[in-house]
Amino acid sequence: MAMIDNDWLECIQGEFRKPYYKELYGFVRQEYNTRVIYPPSDDIFNAFHLTLLSQVKVMILGQDPYHGAHQAHGLSFSVLPDQEIPPSLQNIYQELHDDLGCYIPDNGYLEKWARQGVLLLNTVLTVRAHQAGSHQGRGWEQFTDAIIQAVNAQDRPIVYLLWGRHAQNKIPMLNNPKHLILKAPHPSPFSASRGFFGCRHFSQANRFLEQHGVSPIDWQIENR
Repeated sequence: MAMIDNDWLECIQGEFRKPYYKELYGFVRQEYNTRVIYPPSDDIFNAFHLTLLSQVKVMILGQDPYHGAHQAHGLSFSVLPDQEIPPSLQNIYQELHDDLGCYIPDNGYLEKWARQGVLLLNTVLTVRAHQAGSHQGRGWEQFTDAIIQAVNAQDRPIVYLLWGRHAQNKIPMLNNPKHLILKAPHPSPFSASRGFFGCRHFSQANRFLEQHGVSPIDWQIENR
């Protein structure tokens, strides 16, 4: 794992010393040594390398990484530039088009968002190839809860885009009155038509940021 060495460290270094994390670290290392695991180990903490805690403006919460080859690279919903755009991200792009007029790009690489302060966080950070959810319940959830708590403690405007029940289960942790919580069904093809389409979360997020003197997110992902 490429260790976290930026401003996240002060908030979460205590997690590295806890018994659950030592067990998690041993489990993950053994998994990488004996199985095919995604994302590549150096990409596990990419969300924190690309989006400093002090720069978080928006948090989008996913579940666990894509489990197909060469897709996951440490950012929720994002895939590497040469990969097909997954169905949920296709629906996110459709909503962006309908909400803000963004054109639908030819790739699903969301690093541009991360570098603007969009924390693309999965609650579980690793997965076995072709086995969705295979690393759930091993300790990642406790670690990412600490991340969510660190964001909740920030004394500035932040927007949470919580899509689906899994993400919305974190709402009891989010009690900062300076922050905005936006909820919608998951953008998966199974649920997007039940209220994700038309949620207008992207324009709402930008409006909230601008109202509080924060520069909005440029949500347009460009073609390769």
